Amino acid sequence: MTRTLSRSTRRLLLFVAALPATMVVMATLYMLGMEHLEGAPRTFLESLQWASETITTTGYGNDSHWQHPVFALFVILGQIMGQFLVFLIFPIFLLPYLEERFQTRLPRFLPPMAGKVLFYRHGAAIETLLEEFRRTTTPFVIYEEDLQLAQSLRDQGYGVVYGNLSQNPAVLAGVVDARAIVTLADDHANARCTLLAREYGFCGQIFALAKEPLYRAPMLRIGATDVFTPAHVLGGALASRASLRISPPADGLHLLGTQLALTEFRLRPTSPLAGQRLGDLHLRHQHGVTLIGQWHAGRFTPPQGPDTRLQPGAILIVVGTPDHLEGLERLVMPIRRQGPCVVAGFGAVGFKVAQMLQDVGETCTVIDRQAFPGVDILGNVLELGTLQRARVREASTVVLALSDDSEAIFAAAAVRDYAPEAPLIVRVCRARNTERMYRAGADFAISEAEVAGQILAYHLLGEHLIPVENRIRISRLGAGTLAGTHPWRHEIREHSGANIIAVARASEVLIEFPADFQIQASDVLLVCGTLQDLERFQQVFHSQP
Repeated sequence: MTRTLSRSTRRLLLFVAALPATMVVMATLYMLGMEHLEGAPRTFLESLQWASETITTTGYGNDSHWQHPVFALFVILGQIMGQFLVFLIFPIFLLPYLEERFQTRLPRFLPPMAGKVLFYRHGAAIETLLEEFRRTTTPFVIYEEDLQLAQSLRDQGYGVVYGNLSQNPAVLAGVVDARAIVTLADDHANARCTLLAREYGFCGQIFALAKEPLYRAPMLRIGATDVFTPAHVLGGALASRASLRISPPADGLHLLGTQLALTEFRLRPTSPLAGQRLGDLHLRHQHGVTLIGQWHAGRFTPPQGPDTRLQPGAILIVVGTPDHLEGLERLVMPIRRQGPCVVAGFGAVGFKVAQMLQDVGETCTVIDRQAFPGVDILGNVLELGTLQRARVREASTVVLALSDDSEAIFAAAAVRDYAPEAPLIVRVCRARNTERMYRAGADFAISEAEVAGQILAYHLLGEHLIPVENRIRISRLGAGTLAGTHPWRHEIREHSGANIIAVARASEVLIEFPADFQIQASDVLLVCGTLQDLERFQQVFHSQP
């Protein structure tokens, strides 16, 4: 029976049994010593009281002085032993026992797993995904090996099973009926979980999040359905934001020809356009340009009507003739797209960002505190001297790929203060810090949870959880039910979110529309907006590509 008891329980029972025995031995020695060495006999009960007072350090009654040196030494040793026991009884015997009693409230075995997703370990990469699981009431269980984290997850209302897979591999015997398994531990632990699940007969999908892409092929060979490296995917997402060569402002720019251009502008807080209603500005009539939308706090917002306000600090996406766009520069600051891309932080994410930028021919300046191969500026991005040596004010974009969110927040504020016009892209470690990055001055902030959540949500929920890239497109669409109307009617943009920026008629592309201009049924419309806006445009106005 004792074999089934936990270590702390056995230790506490041993202590409880040894304590009375120790008191009896001490009382017997004390009784004999008082009789033969001190010449003051004591009864066994009196000796037992002395032993109890000594071990518990509660003090002495009648016996407080002893003459014989041997017996005095015995008393001194008894006092020291009492103090020793007092300091050890709580941390060694009692607290571990209480902690294990608290641990027993965490399940040690998997519940019935039919239709549920098992997450092996918890991490920042699935924070957003778990919230989506809860929103869609998709059942899941987390198997966690860290006690404090398991308790925290349980307190947050998650279904948690606590244990150690290496010590109790049989726990995965109950995973056979699970819908899928997602592993988020280190690469070796992920491999162990995958092998055990397959050995116990699990035939469903196993998705592994790996730290090193080198483990992808071995993981697939031992049974994983697919292996993702969120850190590298995150690096790719950051790089696509940083370089127009990887990701231009809009797909289909070639459709504009030479008559029109699409440009990004920074709306300074001091600009007369900042905070103004779109309906009061009359950008098309007074400046000859069309506002496609604005990027603010990482969100792209197309104009929703005349009440749409231009947010100070936002990046405006504007289409117009080169002359009209040049005239707009006195009101807003054009985003410079020449100059080096500055990358701060050269870990796994920063390395991937720099690698992708260099692969497409971008000049890349890397800042890091440690002198790794590939680091150009050795220093702290928070220091003014480092920013000056990296020529951040001349950069076409700045990417903060730091591994600590607190440092990244301060770095974003420092870079924004030093180079207020440069596009600032920030890597976020924990999704909950994204809003803080935007308040610190980031134009775009992307977290590993967004990237991993989007990948896993696609496979597990059949949907895109978070649109990391809200792409703008230019499409050629038919007139549909818009024949006989003016291209700049407010209802068109209000109902679809898209804008008609040009009309192709015969061999001519028209960009100026007098008040009496009407769309003809044979016209081809050049429409600009997000993918969702263009789909809505086609549905509302029955327009075909």
